[in-house]
Amino acid sequence: MKRLSQFIVLFVYLMPLTYGTRLTAQINTDRMMLMGRNALYYEDYVLAIQRFNMIISAKPWLAEPYYYRALAKYYLEDHQGAEIDCDDAVERNPYMADYFVLRAFCRINRQRYKLAEADYAKALSINPEDHNSWHNMVICQMELKEYERADSALDEMIRKWPKEAKEYTMKAQVAFSRGDSVTAEKWVDQAIEVNAFEGPAWSMKAMMQVSRKEFSKAEESLDKAIMQTPRSAGLYVNRALARYHQDNLRGAMSDYDAALEADPNNYLAHFNRGLLRAQVGEDNQAIEDFDFVLKIEPDNTIALYNRALLYDNIGNYNEAIKDISAVIKDFPEFWEGYRKRAEIRRKIGDSYGAERDEFKILKARMAVSSGTYQSSGKTRKKSEHNIDEYDKLVEEDVQAQENEYASEYRGLVQNRQTELKVEPLYVLTYNRMPSELRLYVPYSKQLDELNTSHKLKETLYLTISEARVQEQDIQQIFDRISQTTSQLEQSPGNEDLLFQRAVDYYHVRDFENCIADLNDLLAHHEQHVLALMLRAQCRYAQLEVSRQTTSASDLRLGYLMVLQDYTRASELQPDMPSLYYNQGFVHVQLSDYNSAIESFTKALAEDEKFPEAYYNRGVVYLITGKTDKGLSDLSQAGEYGIYSAYNLIKKHTIKKK
Repeated sequence: MKRLSQFIVLFVYLMPLTYGTRLTAQINTDRMMLMGRNALYYEDYVLAIQRFNMIISAKPWLAEPYYYRALAKYYLEDHQGAEIDCDDAVERNPYMADYFVLRAFCRINRQRYKLAEADYAKALSINPEDHNSWHNMVICQMELKEYERADSALDEMIRKWPKEAKEYTMKAQVAFSRGDSVTAEKWVDQAIEVNAFEGPAWSMKAMMQVSRKEFSKAEESLDKAIMQTPRSAGLYVNRALARYHQDNLRGAMSDYDAALEADPNNYLAHFNRGLLRAQVGEDNQAIEDFDFVLKIEPDNTIALYNRALLYDNIGNYNEAIKDISAVIKDFPEFWEGYRKRAEIRRKIGDSYGAERDEFKILKARMAVSSGTYQSSGKTRKKSEHNIDEYDKLVEEDVQAQENEYASEYRGLVQNRQTELKVEPLYVLTYNRMPSELRLYVPYSKQLDELNTSHKLKETLYLTISEARVQEQDIQQIFDRISQTTSQLEQSPGNEDLLFQRAVDYYHVRDFENCIADLNDLLAHHEQHVLALMLRAQCRYAQLEVSRQTTSASDLRLGYLMVLQDYTRASELQPDMPSLYYNQGFVHVQLSDYNSAIESFTKALAEDEKFPEAYYNRGVVYLITGKTDKGLSDLSQAGEYGIYSAYNLIKKHTIKKK
């Protein structure tokens, strides 16, 4: 979940709104800004844009709504539209560093590195201690091949932050780009000395070791890099090549499997895995890999010839001949192709065709006095397309270190290293994320009864993976709020209508009105478990959005109010494990780790196969130094489907050693 609270700014202007009697004809701009930021926080970007459009329409001179709308567009990957909105924000207020930082990111995504660099320079003139802006400005300079300026900026960064390993790694990259591998390795070693867990430094060290053919050492370095970045396909591809050079074919294949799990469209992983599968006799699986390569590159004759050999192995002779003929058409002097086609033609009884191919080879031998092509090495570069090297694994032409821009603007959670933090709350929502559904489904008697009764317009789920509201559903929810409001005017205090409207308010991220409806409901029906749960999650959502502007004492008070609702709900429904789980989560926010462990233990007493409860209790055990118990719980969590637990197990097992 994104942390947008650092951008919170409140306003007090008035503007019209069209739904709900709880809102007056004129609404404070700060309320609309709050709801827009709520939508941003919960990744409801289309809804957020609608909120900010309303503010911009009424108050076009304000800078902040343009900035927030730009942020929503950025997350939707509308980088051009986001940059235009940032232009408007900067024009109205040129003294906010965040506006320049966001515009720089938009420009980077449009490969406008010079303009992005200028934005970072402007941001740094406003806030000279912004580490991320320094970092990204240097990367822009490297993209522009302005290595002297990048080197100078890195010297300044090292003076400011001498304990940050990334600066030393980037110094190594600059030296490497300038062709000074000796200096590059010196900086890499210094980066590792500052931080032994600096993954990019280990990756660079592996590149240098491979260039010296120190494949065993390179594998060890890549082990350490992968430990820090377990979802980087390129690292697995590189380790696979290091293992291949040590004749560890199975190890290399497992790395290609891991690379494709992280990046299913990785060309090198598919091509090389296809070759290795062919070597170990997995012909059908190898054909699948070459099918993928040929789908991307239909004219890749080397992949085509390899597939032909595999078709021959499985007895699909007609397809084999078809593929070889296509290769020979492009390489009419590929004599090995003629020999193989002749061999296959004899298998299907085409003696005439085989004799023609054999005669072609004989004529070539008579015409050429020198020997055949001499191959050297076990791999070839990606750009090298010598058909005689059809059986060689492929590696990138230039082993370059990938630069990652430092950002508070994170997209959907992708390729992110597993951090030592607990899994989130279980929440009530209409929208669960199908792609992230786990095998575990928590049961709630009250929720089951509510859905069976069809009192709500949609099915309500209890899930840990909430999806954003779809664009086509937003207006429908607004219309439903208006309709329910009219019904409540005729039937004030109706429990079902109040809960319906509260749920709808939640989905348009109007937490204040949601809580107000739930307060009314609970005032007359204090044993409504689902109302207590929904109020708790709304209160927690409010705290998350305003975390950076809320005092520690107020934040603590807010968490205690959330905890009070979950505790009351569990007293009313003591056999519901997700309520104890949520209590444990809130205890973690309060740093009350003993109570958190107790709550997660209660959840597991109700359901011994509750994966998130194992995971979170394991994390808390690790935080409190109880490593053995933590690793045991994480193992259980991994067994029940939370596979990120294995990354934590690996990392903390190594630390323990």
